[in-house]
Amino acid sequence: MSNPVVSPGLMTPDHRIAHPDVRRSNLGLVLRHLRDHGPRSRAALATELGMTRSTISTLVSELLERGLVSDGQLVQSGIGRPSITVELDGRTVAGIGAEVNVNHVSTMATDLRGDVLEENRVPLDARSMDAESVLMCLADLVRTTVARLERRGATVAGMTVGVAGLYDQTRDVLTHGPNLGWYDVPVGELLRRELGTAYPIMIDNEGNLAAAAEATPGDPLRQDILVLHGEVGVGGGIVSGGRLLRGSHGYAGEFGHMIVEEDGRECGCGRHGCWETVIGLGAVLEGAADADDAVRAPAMALDDRLAELNRRADLGDERTLASLDAAGAWIGTGVAILANALNPAAVVLTGYYAAVGHHMRPAIERGLRAGVLAPDAGGTRVELSSLGFRAAVRGGATAALEPVFTDPTLVARTMPTSA
Repeated sequence: MSNPVVSPGLMTPDHRIAHPDVRRSNLGLVLRHLRDHGPRSRAALATELGMTRSTISTLVSELLERGLVSDGQLVQSGIGRPSITVELDGRTVAGIGAEVNVNHVSTMATDLRGDVLEENRVPLDARSMDAESVLMCLADLVRTTVARLERRGATVAGMTVGVAGLYDQTRDVLTHGPNLGWYDVPVGELLRRELGTAYPIMIDNEGNLAAAAEATPGDPLRQDILVLHGEVGVGGGIVSGGRLLRGSHGYAGEFGHMIVEEDGRECGCGRHGCWETVIGLGAVLEGAADADDAVRAPAMALDDRLAELNRRADLGDERTLASLDAAGAWIGTGVAILANALNPAAVVLTGYYAAVGHHMRPAIERGLRAGVLAPDAGGTRVELSSLGFRAAVRGGATAALEPVFTDPTLVARTMPTSA
């Protein structure tokens, strides 16, 4: 097996200590426990993880040396002296999420705590550009992001890029990106060639990453969810037991191409009656306004379009409300089909739905209740995401950091080794 790609601030696991696989596993276990459950004293970690206090002390010391954790506050948990908590350190390691979509390229960098360190977005019309030109725009944005992180003293652990379309993980190729007009594009190869291999670069479907961003670690209400991500196209993901379900080739979550309307309008994929033709943003705008209306002009920024739709809906404009209600009814029809098959705890609406979904929600819930066989819609809730269009880059940044939570020895020691 070839050695993993590492950056100057990262390293391959060292093997100087006996049983390195066990050590790495235990280091990751401690780090993930802190991520999922918050700051803990060393004594609490030992109890909750079923390890001895001396073992926890050794593991925490190494995580401190690698700059992954830091000492927190004094806490009194019983009789005796107060103890110092251990918490994730947000200063030294960052993961980058990036996205290529029809209307923009964007990046977001987060630290181990999940705090946002950098965020950038550049509007563009990807359909009027060739794939390589769009990816070069993204590469420029990534270089800017990395430079700013380095000035903060943070090392980039990796980057995960979300793209709109079917991404074959086995071949590392975007096979079908109908809304972008891309087919068989080696996105990963092009970006690695442009950016180099100083840190790992992975590619995934944007809907998968948006779904992963909504599965909050440690939150029992977000461990079994269905995420619907809407923009020009519609995708999403399935989270079961806190884990994203990708399918055998990574194609899972292409909900937008379920056929819901016989002899319906033509979809960008070339078929007719796909779900996204009736619930995508284009369908809502077409129903809400005439072709010469400013809200449908390509020059209007996406956020401004949504703000205008909300403004009109809030003022009671009947055409706008009718269009949003119609799309909501179709969303309810589709999520009922999925809920009958998957019985998620919640359907989380992200992308453009997060901005205008409060106007759609009554129709969505009616359709869900009417279409699900189980009583009370099988307990499935409808929720609006707080991330919106940031969900995919947020999920990408989280995914980029996951290898560190699995194997903390990927990060070099930044403090002298303990005696």
